[in-house]
Amino acid sequence: MAEWDIKKLQILRTLRDRGTVTATAEALLMTPSAVSQQLTNLSKQLGVRLLEAQGRRVRLTDAAQLVLRHAEVVFAQLERADAELTGYLRGEAGEVRVGAFSTAVPALVVPAVLRLRAAHPGLEVWVREAEAAEAYELLSAGQVDLALSLAAHAPTARDARYSRVPLLADPLDVALPVGHPLAGAPGLRLADLSAERWIFGGSGPWSEITTAACEAAGFLPEQAHSAAGWTAILAMVEAGMGIALVPRMAAAERASGVVMRVLDADQPRRHVVAAVRRGAESAPAVARLLAALREVAARR
Repeated sequence: MAEWDIKKLQILRTLRDRGTVTATAEALLMTPSAVSQQLTNLSKQLGVRLLEAQGRRVRLTDAAQLVLRHAEVVFAQLERADAELTGYLRGEAGEVRVGAFSTAVPALVVPAVLRLRAAHPGLEVWVREAEAAEAYELLSAGQVDLALSLAAHAPTARDARYSRVPLLADPLDVALPVGHPLAGAPGLRLADLSAERWIFGGSGPWSEITTAACEAAGFLPEQAHSAAGWTAILAMVEAGMGIALVPRMAAAERASGVVMRVLDADQPRRHVVAAVRRGAESAPAVARLLAALREVAARR
């Protein structure tokens, strides 16, 4: 039987995720030569070739991909074992580290923390604001235990590394200045706003969400200004510089001179999901936080 070394398998897994030996070494706080040596030893232990040269880089062989498919099952089981041991040793106490995008922090995470604080005062939640891509990097690296992101920017449900939990479909409302001709129009549709000037980010998730929603309504939005923060976006809407789609979770930041209109017939939505490393969902502290997040989401 081949000799399976968990530490070396984790290095191989990180190389697959990071793409280069240098990036793998940085992620694992190792030297590139140590990474290469460990993978060479793993190849000898398993009796298969794991890497092959591709220009100045290396790529994983089919044998390496086969090894990792089985290793993911092992890693998930180890996460379950670690979760059960943590529950046994800590009981009600413990810490959960959360990476969440900006509007999810006040709308979902903070109310969930308040629930947990009342029911399980020994359970600490540590929060780090992070966009989707960063949140999953932190989750993969073990720096957070739970990531909150938008489904459109999360790994697919087929990704063996994570368990995904749908939380809610957050409606997108349109922000108009108070004096806008359509501010009080009945039955407002997104398509009615095709001739307007729009405010959204120059790139990233919100740019994609706004563009996709407008394209689904039959038009391409004309971008008047670019901004990423809701305070800046709503200030420009209030000044009559354009209009914007705003997630209902961000409605607390609404300016007094802005009217938020629900789009009756073609209401776009963004889907919010939580994710944990596969197997870790059974850890008592993580399970309690997931339950609290689901309760908060259900009330929205």
